[in-house]
Amino acid sequence: MARVSEKLRRLLPSTRRAPETAAPAAPRPRQGHNLFEAAAEYVAACAEDDQGRADEAASRVSPGALSFGVNELACRALIALARERNESPSTVARSLLGLRDQ
Repeated sequence: MARVSEKLRRLLPSTRRAPETAAPAAPRPRQGHNLFEAAAEYVAACAEDDQGRADEAASRVSPGALSFGVNELACRALIALARERNESPSTVARSLLGLRDQ
């Protein structure tokens, strides 16, 4: 019985030891794309009227993830601009969209 368990232990990858001279594994490439990078590229491309670049950025992530990233970018940009102008985010948003003050 001991012989069988010893043979099984040698077959299992978790019990094998790596050779001492083995080089460390190379870092794995990052999987997927960062949705904020895609959103930033997408919005910048749209602002510069570069449809090809916008399409490429949009293809990196799911539509839902892109929407979330664009929304987050819009919120952060609006807050930064409102602070710079010393106005409320609502006032700045309406101004940027050409809407009358309420």
